Amino acid sequence: MNKNRLSELRDLYRDTLIKDVLPFWMKHIRDDDYGGYLHHIDADGSLVSTDKAIWVTGRTVWLFSKCYNDVDQSPEWLDFARHGYNFLMKYGFDTDGRMFYSVTRDGKPVRKRRYLFSECFTVMAMSEFGKATGDPSIIDEARKLYRRIISLHQTPDATTPPKYLPARSMKSLAMPMILIGITQELRRNGDDVFYRKTIDRFINEVLNHFLHHEHRALFENVGPLGELKLDIPEGRLLNPGHSLEAAWFIMEEGRQRKNPALISAALPIIDYSLERGWDNEYGGILYFVDVEGKPPEPYEHDMKLWWVHLEALYACLLAYHLTGEQKYWDWFERIHTYSFDHFPDIKNGEWFGYLRRDGSIANTAKGTKWKGPFHLPRTLLNGWMLFEEMLQK
Repeated sequence: MNKNRLSELRDLYRDTLIKDVLPFWMKHIRDDDYGGYLHHIDADGSLVSTDKAIWVTGRTVWLFSKCYNDVDQSPEWLDFARHGYNFLMKYGFDTDGRMFYSVTRDGKPVRKRRYLFSECFTVMAMSEFGKATGDPSIIDEARKLYRRIISLHQTPDATTPPKYLPARSMKSLAMPMILIGITQELRRNGDDVFYRKTIDRFINEVLNHFLHHEHRALFENVGPLGELKLDIPEGRLLNPGHSLEAAWFIMEEGRQRKNPALISAALPIIDYSLERGWDNEYGGILYFVDVEGKPPEPYEHDMKLWWVHLEALYACLLAYHLTGEQKYWDWFERIHTYSFDHFPDIKNGEWFGYLRRDGSIANTAKGTKWKGPFHLPRTLLNGWMLFEEMLQK
């Protein structure tokens, strides 16, 4: 790795974000008739569904607000964020204070789930949009919603019933992982002792309940105190994408606190996830893996998904930056090459999201209930900023 390579990568990540990804979404998904975003689109931007996922809307508002705050105070970016924010505030909330999962094009409720992800990404959206507009009342509302999320996660009520009945009490990595991330985002608008305690709690949960060094794995599902459930597929399940995302959240916390121990604690997660997740036959990272090598239960387990590779890219780049260990740069280059060789849509722009195991395109959709303007632009932005930092040093 040398300065020329860093400059080349910086330019690639910056230009892909500014000249390709952001313009693609701005061109295709704004709904000027009903507000919000028509984000469920095919490769060329043509509409696939008019339903609107609330969490995708929140992610989109967050992205364009963050680019406005961190890259350039473009009126077009702020206007695009405001367009989604207004829809989110008007149609996203139920009367009980919880949020819907999806709504119709004109905002009528379609589905509400026990998961708190709509709320989580709305907190991120409100916090960043409040900063972009300079409106402290929006940030205050984000903090209130955040406190409600933490309360519901700690003490579920009728709106958040458990996924498993007492005969099989289990918890998922997704919640502690994402709660670390949204707390870090809120902290951009001012630190709080509660934020630090919350981050400490969930990092401790990831490292002491989900991470099992004896199996060289960060598990996706464990018992309430980290007990392994190896007699069932859910208990043996590994999700390399979630694991790698959790790893870089923890490393970012170590960097923010200047705490090398936190950084070191996250490194085995990267090592284990790539050791188990990398497909030595076709390249790329498998979506799901069974820790004992048995057939994973999800049918899509051997697919290659865009977001998994993007989380891996930033995790490896950050690990190299913070440790100087060559293996993380080697992994970054390997994953970068696979990703930029397989996912970009040269004809229409942006990236495909879903590949078969052999790297061929399985689904041409650019936007779905799960895929939207988030993982790709976030990694491009984070990578661009980190390359700049590395070049300065």
